[in-house]
Amino acid sequence: MSVTLLEQRIDGERIYSGKILDLEVDRVKLPNGHVTIREVVRHPGAVVVVPVLSGDRLVLVRQYRYPVGKVLLELPAGKLDPGEEPSICARRELGEEIGMSARRWTPLGTLYTTPGFSDEVLHVFLATDLQPQAGLGPDDDEFLEASIMPKSEVFTLAREGKIHDAKTLAGLFLWQLTAGQE
Repeated sequence: MSVTLLEQRIDGERIYSGKILDLEVDRVKLPNGHVTIREVVRHPGAVVVVPVLSGDRLVLVRQYRYPVGKVLLELPAGKLDPGEEPSICARRELGEEIGMSARRWTPLGTLYTTPGFSDEVLHVFLATDLQPQAGLGPDDDEFLEASIMPKSEVFTLAREGKIHDAKTLAGLFLWQLTAGQE
């Protein structure tokens, strides 16, 4: 016998609309009939790119993240523009963040960042056969530094708990799951 797990929205309201997210507070009916509140962060979605150079070298970025007050080592990533296809966004972000383009793209999967309170979905792509791309740069409010690192060093940093960004860890994991299958 299967258990019903679905929650039904009764009503709700958007209490905040911002530049990158909205916040809604909904009343929902639980499977047992009780009513509760769900706070939901609405996000347009984003992409994560695993850029791999010859010799199993990766390009990551160092970026200060204001909410956690730290510089983090991350895979290039960025928010989808309204109506933008994830594959187009991935190409744009790779150029903006590390100044490169890729001749070969492989979708690695999608994931929800924090489904307990957000609908943000990330589309993860592998980018290979990289070449320099002129004319692009980071957004006006984005300051980052690209770092080329051997795969072994990146995975050592991950194992040692020195990479804290979830999308980066997930992207590396998805890449490893598909290694040799592309």
